[in-house]
Amino acid sequence: MSASRPKLTRRQPKGGNNPRKKPSKQPRSPLGPSFTGNLLSTILVFLLLMSVYTFIATSGKKPQEIPLSQVAQDVAAGKVASIDVSGDSLDLKYQDSTERVSRKDPSAGLPETLATYGVTPEELSKVAITVEGQPAWQFWLTVLAPILLPVLFFVFLFWFLSRQVRGTGMQAFSFGQSKARMTDPADTRQRVTFADVAGAREAKEELVEIVDFLKNPKKFLDIGARIPKGILLMGAPGTGKTLLARAVAGEASVPFFSISGSEFVEMFVGVGASRVRDLFQMAKRAAPAIIFIDEIDAVGRVRGSGMGGGNDEREQTLNQILVEMDGFEPTEKVIVMAASNRPDVLDPALLRPGRFDRRVVIDLPDRRDREEILKIHARKKPLGPDVNLTVIAERTPGFSGAELYSLMNEGAILAARENRTEVTQYDLIRSIEKVMLGPERKSHMLSTKEKRVTAYHEAGHALVASVLPYADPVHKISIISRGRAAGYTLKLPFTDKKMQSKKEFLDDIATTLGGFVAEEMVFDDVTTGPHNDLSVATGLARDMVSRYGMSDTLGPVAFATDRGREPGATGEAYSQEVAAKIDAEVSRIIEGGKVRARKILEEHRKALDVISEKLVEVETLERDDFEDLLIANGITPKKKEEDEMKAAMVA
Repeated sequence: MSASRPKLTRRQPKGGNNPRKKPSKQPRSPLGPSFTGNLLSTILVFLLLMSVYTFIATSGKKPQEIPLSQVAQDVAAGKVASIDVSGDSLDLKYQDSTERVSRKDPSAGLPETLATYGVTPEELSKVAITVEGQPAWQFWLTVLAPILLPVLFFVFLFWFLSRQVRGTGMQAFSFGQSKARMTDPADTRQRVTFADVAGAREAKEELVEIVDFLKNPKKFLDIGARIPKGILLMGAPGTGKTLLARAVAGEASVPFFSISGSEFVEMFVGVGASRVRDLFQMAKRAAPAIIFIDEIDAVGRVRGSGMGGGNDEREQTLNQILVEMDGFEPTEKVIVMAASNRPDVLDPALLRPGRFDRRVVIDLPDRRDREEILKIHARKKPLGPDVNLTVIAERTPGFSGAELYSLMNEGAILAARENRTEVTQYDLIRSIEKVMLGPERKSHMLSTKEKRVTAYHEAGHALVASVLPYADPVHKISIISRGRAAGYTLKLPFTDKKMQSKKEFLDDIATTLGGFVAEEMVFDDVTTGPHNDLSVATGLARDMVSRYGMSDTLGPVAFATDRGREPGATGEAYSQEVAAKIDAEVSRIIEGGKVRARKILEEHRKALDVISEKLVEVETLERDDFEDLLIANGITPKKKEEDEMKAAMVA
């Protein structure tokens, strides 16, 4: 059994969860929105450039154009000072500095043309005439530009669109290639070693010989030993399975190919198998190497059972993995590691000797491991002198490595938000509650009546837990809204627990019902707040009866198991008569817990009122303040074994 997490009894406001479903993303067509968008963008840019060119070409003040007969009259009258001849174009400059333009017959010269209009040579000699020859390239450019520009535009458009189609075609050809990400052993920034992984001592010992084999395989081969080529890492989410796999590759200094099981499966049959072949070929070329498949249960579920939808593509992918791991071409220098938190649904062929025959279980860290993990995550964080990571480790039983990382990160964020340069113990204590419940909802203000109801609810939890001998001690009570909880009572065991007894279950159920009973007893009414408590208590009672054999009526029989269903199995594994007995036994356990909670609260009604009034006043009670109230009302709080031993020695 896994380590127990901190127990929270919370009073939730009216209403339930109503998460909005995100719209599913439709697969994009290779020549769909992207292709159309690029085409429209190109056309718009071309039209914009043409508009700008037209505006520039037509802007500005142009000289007045006059007919050739007017030019002849002005020359005869002596008004023209100079004429610039460029091909058939005439640029005229008058005596009054005005400029005009005109055109002549390209086949005739200017004197002959003006003579036909009656201009004498004497009159023409008074005008300065300059003849400029037009370059051949300018002539041809002028002639061909109206034809070449549209042709060049369409050539560019065709080239641009062909690049898009060619890129799509290359993607189609690479559809069956592996999407694995390789971590180079020479990349020190991404390298992870066992020194970066705290806790998991037994798991690291199992993996050390894998590192030794990758570094020195001759020692094993000479004696005829065959190293396990498949290692399955099993554990709860966030326990460090992926980190351990990267640490093995970092210690051995070999390439590390990582991929998720879901990246093999596509809508086209055969693509996943092709990617598996490509992945193993890449690893063989880089051998010795490590292949890591995260969440292998996405493709490794039991075949033929209908689990996972009976997908032919998934089963072909699994078959290819089985062949590559122990097929006709066994590879001694490629180690396959996989991770899953659902090993019960994996196909037996994956777990047989020769494949994933070594299974490494990674448990949730104990108190000492949690302290080591916190120290690793605190390396780059400036901690204040009051920080005691031992206390933080004691207050986080059941936290995974990922949650401890989040805790330290949230503590640093809280310190930065308040413009401080060091992380204090108070920041880390607040981060525990933020990771477990969410941020404080300061805008969620309770009315005076709701505040009083919540205070009695939480005081009921805390008081029952303090009186019952097998309930965990209370560390904090609060009526400040956090996450979806209107208030909460934080109960933590003094030591980590690997198992839980029947007496502890019964006390937990009575404690969970303490808030419901307090509301009913004090206000002669109940609210929607305890609905989460009722769900938790009912779940515990049903597990006692159907899983752990803790029912005196039904005996030590496990009616519900954690194993995956057998192929073709439907419904529950017991009859309707047994189901009715289970329901009756669950109701009996719940009613018994309710009676015990009511008896305690009636006997200590004065303490209940005092604690509730104090909560309404200060909103939050820490462990020391709460225990002072208990002692003042004649209740002895729970103490650690170390504290009891010290008190006995002093006495």
